[in-house]
Amino acid sequence: MQVFLSQLMLGLVNGSFYAMLSLGLAVIFGLLGIVNFAHGALYMLGAYAAYIGLERFGINYWVALVVAPIVIGALGVVIERLFLRHLYKIDPIYGLLLTFGLALIAEGVLRYSFGVSGQTYEKPELLSGATDLGFMVLPDYRAWVVVASLVVCLGTWFLIERTRLGATLRAGTENPALVQAFGINVPLMVTLTYAGGAGLAALAGVLAAPVIQVTPLMGSSLIIIVFAVVVIGGMGSILGSIITGLALGLVEGLTKVFYPEASSIVVFVIMAIVLMVRPAGLFGKEA
Repeated sequence: MQVFLSQLMLGLVNGSFYAMLSLGLAVIFGLLGIVNFAHGALYMLGAYAAYIGLERFGINYWVALVVAPIVIGALGVVIERLFLRHLYKIDPIYGLLLTFGLALIAEGVLRYSFGVSGQTYEKPELLSGATDLGFMVLPDYRAWVVVASLVVCLGTWFLIERTRLGATLRAGTENPALVQAFGINVPLMVTLTYAGGAGLAALAGVLAAPVIQVTPLMGSSLIIIVFAVVVIGGMGSILGSIITGLALGLVEGLTKVFYPEASSIVVFVIMAIVLMVRPAGLFGKEA
């Protein structure tokens, strides 16, 4: 039972990262129709922004939580303005190929600059302790990751689905000509939407930096699982991405208890089953 509960808790931590990353993917695809394969690279760049900020500029963890998403969000503005804005009216496969190429470029640049060995990013002193739950000793930082991820995910869902700003964003992507007739700058909204998705990925990278080593490969090793999460939840479904990300993290943790050999493929097995039964995903809308 102790092993069971311990893996359940660790699965919840992993699920928090899955939820945050799949949330950013769902926002970008749901509102812009872009399959953003660069999302893993933006996650990795967020972690490196925190690491470089600490090593070279003395920026601590708490400041990095704000600065890194802003910096990577600004990079997202450049990507959207220079490249993606020319691809909105053509087949989505071109957006996937472009963002995949950008991810390879970012990974290559950082491999050249830092090598493939991981860099250690120390957790903040405030969260360096641990709490004895009886069945396991839970590091305070991992508990913080779960809480912070839930707050960010639910806050983003509320902003897009339950506020006037979110309604304007959704209307601007579905009928831009009509929304522009009301004097709203739709191209600027689209740019800021992509920047927001990039910022979410960077925030997840900062949260992950003290848990895993910061390495140029950290994004590419995670993005395939995150895409599977988005497909299972339903492409473009924000709430579906959050729920599915957390649930699959728990399933992955439980699989490590009962059948460890399958823990690395269980997400893809579930994806295959879901696609056969409901191609639009659990929370997606049928075409």
